[in-house]
Amino acid sequence: MISPLIFESKRPGSKDIAWCPGCGNFGIRNILKSVFAELNLRPQDVVIISGIGQAAKMPHYINANGYHTLHGRSIPIATAVKAANPSLTVIAEGGDGDMYAEGGNHLLHAIRRNPDITVLVHNNQIYGLTKGQASPTTMLGMKTPTQPWGVFEEPFNPIALAIALDASFVARTFMGYFKESVEIIKKAIQHKGLAIVDIFHPCVSFNKVNTYEWYREHTYWMKDHNPYDREEAFKRAIESDPLPLGVFYIHEKPTFEEQVPAYKKDKTPLWQRKPKLEEIGKILEAKRTF
Repeated sequence: MISPLIFESKRPGSKDIAWCPGCGNFGIRNILKSVFAELNLRPQDVVIISGIGQAAKMPHYINANGYHTLHGRSIPIATAVKAANPSLTVIAEGGDGDMYAEGGNHLLHAIRRNPDITVLVHNNQIYGLTKGQASPTTMLGMKTPTQPWGVFEEPFNPIALAIALDASFVARTFMGYFKESVEIIKKAIQHKGLAIVDIFHPCVSFNKVNTYEWYREHTYWMKDHNPYDREEAFKRAIESDPLPLGVFYIHEKPTFEEQVPAYKKDKTPLWQRKPKLEEIGKILEAKRTF
């Protein structure tokens, strides 16, 4: 196994960390470094695509290829990166707001396409970067700066949604359980197809309800669960308190890259192919109307 230290950020100014002391993102970063090391991945073989938010700062703090894109847009970029170079390990990473609100539409259609990427959602049940507004997963009744009367919208259930849409791999963990989280994310990366991992973690500054202690007291690990039983997986997904952790559902099926016409006859990665300028010229000439 290679050392996790190889994934320590070497970018200038990386000592200036934007996360608050005690933020769960630090723990997720340590988990990711261990995951990559245990899978013997090299920094040049890993790409982390993120959107906007505190969770989306992860590419800044890990020594790997990174792409910081628009709010909610990490999944389509990650899909394109994997299609262009299938040999890469591609991670789409963001918070519960970034992935389930701004990026919700992309999540839905990624499940349909099934690209071979891993979607990691830092779910602290609040908008942390913009100072504590309610996110799609904020609990009922929680008071926030924009919901001083208390949240009354039904919290979004990403696990139930993903299983209902027949996602390829669906799991949930709490970053406070280090070893278990490492194993779940390893399984997600090794899975061939879209893998969605919802990661509970505290926002110590703006969510005073869902603390480290709260997650330990209100979650449990599924035992003797068959992730290939979709009906049972959905029943687990709609449990509310305590909330189950573990791999909920697995459905192995063809990936987006396997079905793209460009790879049907030629497995050469797109980025290695040279443009056939003569053929392109003929097509353009045939389309001329003047």
